Amino acid sequence: MKVTVVGDVLLDVDINGTATRLSPDAPVPVVDVAHIRRRAGGAGLVATLLARDGHDIALVTAVSDDDGASHLRRALAGVAILAGAPLAPTPTKTRVRIGTHPVVRFDEGCAPAPSPSCTEEMLAAIASAEAVIVADYGRGITANPDIRTALADAARHVPVVWDPHPAGSEPVPGVAVVTPNFAEARAAAKLGGQDQSKTAAEDAGKHLLDRWRSNAVLVTTGEDGAVLVERGGPGKIIHAPKTTVDDPCGAGDRLAGSLAVYLGLGLALPGAAARAVEDASAFLAKGGASSLVMDTRTPDAAGNSQPVRAKASPVVELFGRFQGLEPGIQLARTVRASGGTVVATGGCFDLLHAGHARTLAAARSMGDCLIVCLNSDDSVRRLKGPHRPIVSMEDRAELLLALTCVDAVVVFDEDTPEACLNQLRPDIWVKGGDYEPHELPEASLVAVWGGRCVTVPFHPARSTSGLAEALAKVS
Repeated sequence: MKVTVVGDVLLDVDINGTATRLSPDAPVPVVDVAHIRRRAGGAGLVATLLARDGHDIALVTAVSDDDGASHLRRALAGVAILAGAPLAPTPTKTRVRIGTHPVVRFDEGCAPAPSPSCTEEMLAAIASAEAVIVADYGRGITANPDIRTALADAARHVPVVWDPHPAGSEPVPGVAVVTPNFAEARAAAKLGGQDQSKTAAEDAGKHLLDRWRSNAVLVTTGEDGAVLVERGGPGKIIHAPKTTVDDPCGAGDRLAGSLAVYLGLGLALPGAAARAVEDASAFLAKGGASSLVMDTRTPDAAGNSQPVRAKASPVVELFGRFQGLEPGIQLARTVRASGGTVVATGGCFDLLHAGHARTLAAARSMGDCLIVCLNSDDSVRRLKGPHRPIVSMEDRAELLLALTCVDAVVVFDEDTPEACLNQLRPDIWVKGGDYEPHELPEASLVAVWGGRCVTVPFHPARSTSGLAEALAKVS
């Protein structure tokens, strides 16, 4: 689906480490930094999530020309950024954590900003969208009169979902739904008291429905779900699935993005809202925004920030950090968008050996990225027997990612990689073997999207089975 995200982008930085001592200068913990992670926040997070879902995303925003902006552009690889002239520094929010415990947050460049300029390309992206999300973070993009006019026009033809901000602009009339959280709704409706009931959420929603002249208001209520208020009827309570949440950051962005997509697909608002609440809960259960690492760095011996892995690819799936195919799909999409060739291969890769390394290096030389489809432990057991794998899938994935020729690893649980391939759609599928490419079981599937299969020879006397037998004799 062609989706346009309109709003303010932020740079979110997570500094994680350990603390085992207090500073001699003051009774504060000394944090030994393990890694620094940077990702796009605000409207950038909405765009990132929807791009990972496979949608065609245009981001209408304002981007500065400072160092923070360069990190943002790297984090938004694969998203079409349509930006006005930079009028303010990149707003940066840096969170310091000891383990999972937040210690402090630093905000830089977050002072009120003037409304940015607008280009014809930005307006065209709004006019041509099948669905629009407005992620207002109070930085002025929604105050631009030309953009407001374009949004009002779009609302007459396609669903527009508006995620408001206390410091932002009021929604334009006629949007499909506005999605304030409970605190934002109470403040905007100027309702006093401390009532946290669903009735209070409904009252706030009804007040804002008239004030904003929207078709609906969806008041989110945290772990309880949301209350949907439409014209001419009572509020509808939408329950959220029970889940354990360590970091609620990004839940509203996930909900707004999903809601716009479901409405764009033709779902009625109550059903679309229920599914969007489920998506937000699932997103938080997987770690929320903190799991979406785009730029990971660790300090070197001199204290400088260095990349964890020197890879050319903009997105890398680290097993256990990302679940599912989304990062691999995003990598393939980004490479194809730049005119590159996507190469994939697959297998168990149990007891990684020189034969594997040569095959992988040969595969990588055929294109601009290499995605490895890796059999899960259960899949290996079904194929190889109860005593395999020897090495767990976590370790197998980590070893593969340590090779400079591997850009991403996607784990699949089926007996064959066909479902995985159908999502990745590589230009070239590589397998080791002494048979013709057309004889590969995946050949007919890869041909569906115009891809081709290539085989590279096995290397004699180098196999996992041989290594396993030798190790068994030694033990």
